[in-house]
Amino acid sequence: MATEFPDRAEVVIVGGGVAGCSVAYHLTKIGITDVVLCERKQLTSGTTWHAAGLVTQLRATRRMTELAKYTGELFGELEAETGQATGFKRNGSLRVANTPARYEELARGASMGRNFGLPVEPVTPGEIKERWAPINTDGIVGGFWFPHDGQVNPADVTQAYVRGARMRGARIFENTGVTKILVENGKAAGVMTDKGPIRANTVVLCGGMWSRDLAAEAGVTIPLHAAEHFYIVTEPVEGLPRNLPVLFLGDEWTYYKEDAGKLLVGFFEPNAKPWGQKGIPEDFCFGTLPEDVEHIAPYLEMATQRVPLLERTGIQLFFNGPESFTPDDRYLLGETPEVPGLFCATGFNSIGILSSGGVGKALADWIRDRRPPMELMDVDVRRMQVFQSNRKYLEDRTTETLGLLFDMHWPNRQFETARGVRRSPFHDRLVAMGAFMTEAAGWERPGFFGAPGTMPSIGYSYGRQTWFDACGEECRNTAENVTLFDHSCFIKYLVEGRDATRVLNRICANEVDVPPGRVVYTQWLNEVGGIEADVTVTRLSESSFLVVTIAVSQRRDMAWLKRRMPGDAHVFVQDVTSGMPMLALMGPKSRALLEKLTPADLSDAAFPFGTSREIDLGYARVRASRLTYVGELGWELYMPSEFAGHVFEKLVEAGEGLSLKMGGYFAINSLRMEKGYRHWGHDIGEEDTPLQAGLGFAVAFDKPGGFIGREALLRQREAGPERRLVQLRTETDGIPPHLYHNEPILRDGEIVGSVTSGAYGHRIGASLGMGYVVRPGGFEAEWLETGRWEVEIAWKRYPVRLQLRPWYDPKGERLRG
Repeated sequence: MATEFPDRAEVVIVGGGVAGCSVAYHLTKIGITDVVLCERKQLTSGTTWHAAGLVTQLRATRRMTELAKYTGELFGELEAETGQATGFKRNGSLRVANTPARYEELARGASMGRNFGLPVEPVTPGEIKERWAPINTDGIVGGFWFPHDGQVNPADVTQAYVRGARMRGARIFENTGVTKILVENGKAAGVMTDKGPIRANTVVLCGGMWSRDLAAEAGVTIPLHAAEHFYIVTEPVEGLPRNLPVLFLGDEWTYYKEDAGKLLVGFFEPNAKPWGQKGIPEDFCFGTLPEDVEHIAPYLEMATQRVPLLERTGIQLFFNGPESFTPDDRYLLGETPEVPGLFCATGFNSIGILSSGGVGKALADWIRDRRPPMELMDVDVRRMQVFQSNRKYLEDRTTETLGLLFDMHWPNRQFETARGVRRSPFHDRLVAMGAFMTEAAGWERPGFFGAPGTMPSIGYSYGRQTWFDACGEECRNTAENVTLFDHSCFIKYLVEGRDATRVLNRICANEVDVPPGRVVYTQWLNEVGGIEADVTVTRLSESSFLVVTIAVSQRRDMAWLKRRMPGDAHVFVQDVTSGMPMLALMGPKSRALLEKLTPADLSDAAFPFGTSREIDLGYARVRASRLTYVGELGWELYMPSEFAGHVFEKLVEAGEGLSLKMGGYFAINSLRMEKGYRHWGHDIGEEDTPLQAGLGFAVAFDKPGGFIGREALLRQREAGPERRLVQLRTETDGIPPHLYHNEPILRDGEIVGSVTSGAYGHRIGASLGMGYVVRPGGFEAEWLETGRWEVEIAWKRYPVRLQLRPWYDPKGERLRG
């Protein structure tokens, strides 16, 4: 019996690929059953149908790994629940290294997997051969075995999601094109289809490579671009084991899986081929792209050397189909910052099948609760910038992102394509002075400085990279003399209006009703006390404030601020980042340098820490705020863009004789690590409260009117947190290993936490990190002083010392100069 086409639903999902069907399944599973899914052609007809169906669990980040791990567990149960075959088999996977560097990368990932019980074990070349007999092990260093990985039939597993959703009331409509996302009063109101409108308060965009353009018509940024993805399927191979594990050889850009007695060999080659630059054909359905054997030939040749049976086996299918890729190789998930009620799950970078279960579950919970169920900033759509929807930018970046799936994931790895988009007024001067530019949210900013007039570069490694010594010089100069940093990429919001104080004080955990000219460090919290933003708020006047946050949070924090402003409040918010560059002058000689340029009294008594005021500097007027993110005496200097060149020149001129040097962001990371300064997105985030993070000093519990998250923090304060952020210092002889993130922290051999960020501390000469540790029943500082503490780095354990206080200048005496 035909289902009547609806004109209303609680949730409308756009797109009938594996992601959209998983979202429908998981929504109905948590009781949201008035769900309508619209597919423009037939289910799976976009990219799902030609996916390889790999089900692996280890990903680049902890949260992406956890979502993939849930997917694998779900696939083991889905067929029994729905009665729909999925083709799932848990035949395991092998990740193989041709070089010691690749082996370390795999070992670091395997250690990360220990944090949440991911089964994994190292294997020798001989053991690889035992599990994967067709392989030629020449040149192989070793690898890792993941017994719970496997493979699935993508079309079948999608149908299982559909059957499960329908069993609980969801309605699925094929051959129903969505032509427009309806937005009313700034919020999602439903969709327009070629069969009429469907009204809904929640719309979920799961349209794959169609998502960008459909979202753009509603003023929403969904940056992704299709690329050609190639694989071959051989003719039947006599004697090929049906339980052959999935095999990954990143150094050769290939993966292998058994497919009904044949061998499927896929490629994630560098210098990929973007597709659909001029739009996707309207009739594209179960579509394939032209063969291009020449493009893939070098990698196919490597494959025949690695698996010799390919030389004597015919190719039954040479497949080329489109997959959508995002600018940073991570998918796009969550509620869009532009339109409340419009969610997305798209841009899966060829890992949609293995991510689908976790994505569907997380997004369903997010839709129900109107907040993420866990910290998902790695994949949160709010991390994207508006410019990243630029077609030419996406086309150029996509040539790189496909191959980066299998390329080395080095620490501090920099994108090479689509660069130079956002530049500060100081950019050309800094490059001439030897800056190696790194990227953050499209901003070009110095990573470190080489010799003036040179073209410095990074030699990547997991140990001391080639900029190590240059970074050390910048750090030591900051401690001994004075260093200038370009902070123009920091985001600045001007918040004004007669209700600005009341509104900001409700959003900020700290007290911001302070005298004009004071700077307040504070967090923005969610209802459960988690940290949504880490900002400074400067009171400029009775009704005007300047809020400063980090580059990657530009759209996220603006959306958070606006959505928590009462509709009748007299408050106006403006992003003034583009017109207000900022320099940070840091070090014990910073006061002496500034005194050569300004008549202002910069003494401790007249200009104490946390003060902000306008001063003369050269011929310009600048806002000087006495703050630091590096643990030394210093000022942040804000100026209108037209004065930037003049201010920079005057600072450099005045720095002669005071040993002024330029500093980069690698040095900033080292310096802030020694001081224990937290970084949002690594050390603090949505699942971390100020009490857990040691930031209770920035919470004004008793201020009038309270603040968002206060009640949750009061409950945690009364009970006492069981989880705390600690400072780590490796205690090894010789050159210490480097901490980066997600390394397990062990006490007496038991994992009790993990590292959130790390760096080498040049001022104290040690490898440092931060991380959370958990003690059920209540955390006590004395617990850190007993037991045997270690970190696991690349499958090896190293002794560490832990404490709550920073390693450098714990009393903050150097901030006074």
